[in-house]
Amino acid sequence: MDRFEAMSVLLAVVEAGSLSAGARHLRAPLATVSRKVAELEQHLGTRLVIRTSRKLTLTDAGRAYVAASRRILEQLEEAEREAGGEYNAPRGVLHVTAPVAFGERHLLPIALSFLAEQPDISLRLTLADKQIDLVSEHVDLALRIGHLEDNALIATRVGVVHRVICASPAYLARNGTPRVPEDLARHDGIAFNGFATSPEWRYRRDTAAFSVEPRSKLAVNTTDAAIQAALAGIGIIRVLCYQVADELKSGRLQILLPDFAPEPLPVSLVYPDAGLQPLKVRYFLDWAVPRLRADMAQLQADWLLRQTASSAGVS
Repeated sequence: MDRFEAMSVLLAVVEAGSLSAGARHLRAPLATVSRKVAELEQHLGTRLVIRTSRKLTLTDAGRAYVAASRRILEQLEEAEREAGGEYNAPRGVLHVTAPVAFGERHLLPIALSFLAEQPDISLRLTLADKQIDLVSEHVDLALRIGHLEDNALIATRVGVVHRVICASPAYLARNGTPRVPEDLARHDGIAFNGFATSPEWRYRRDTAAFSVEPRSKLAVNTTDAAIQAALAGIGIIRVLCYQVADELKSGRLQILLPDFAPEPLPVSLVYPDAGLQPLKVRYFLDWAVPRLRADMAQLQADWLLRQTASSAGVS
């Protein structure tokens, strides 16, 4: 027995005043309506209505059940309207996640301008240097850096970021500048694992990839701590280019081994493949993708300029 349907039939009968009037309102056979009310009473183990030839009267249990049924069906209709509304108009709470530094520098300004254009959408932005399970955490969209392993996600690429090894001028003045990756074995390094796609100490020589790590002088658990330690001259760090864009531009950190840089990592907006997509997600994608691509293109141009300067020995 479909209890929601049985509640609806009972309410129709009560509001119409009789089984026959309720049947006409529902455009259903009288026998069917009478049977559904009887099945509901049998399921509950109590009589809900007293039937006479002219009218229908509720028992005490019937009055209480009708009142509860009316509340339940109204709540159900409201829930359906709220859920369905996200597919008919851009509205509701949009939950987005991104890495901390990238989210603060690149995604947040775009999201703020989006909110100004969409008054019926509110944003929950979770910035975390770890991958969040989108389905279990009810996340609509995620910005991911790196190659995607989850085939259940739909991805829209917005650009790439480069892995960079760098150190402060003070450190290099004391310890010398590594010219080839093998030189790193004689240098101090700053290790951290605070970023989900923390780049490896990998390099390219012709077509082969290989890795060499400096000896660990300090280990921290956030990117910012690693950058601050590098600025203090403690050692060499490996980061993503956008994380130290300001420090590289000002010369407080210098790129090392630019000719051995590995392939860049893709940057993508991803979302679960869940069939019908709420309009709030589609509107955000339409707004964010071209703006992120413009930001990433500028970041790429800046990186290539600095890499060329570093390869030429210009600080």
